[in-house]
Amino acid sequence: MAKLFGNRIEPACIYCALGRPGRDDSIILCPKRGVVTPYHSCRKFSYDPLKRIPKKPRLLTQYSPDDFKL
Repeated sequence: MAKLFGNRIEPACIYCALGRPGRDDSIILCPKRGVVTPYHSCRKFSYDPLKRIPKKPRLLTQYSPDDFKL
């Protein structure tokens, strides 16, 4: 089964099941390593796909009402 966001996920504490974000999102609170940066990783990394934040959709170009007529 293919993983979400591709088959090769770079380990990062921001996506780890163990890590919890700090108050200002510039630190991750890890029970194994303590306070670390979001893109730090260690051997205990366990990927959690629900922690991924999807990219914002692109804005649509300008359409005229004629584009929607049959």
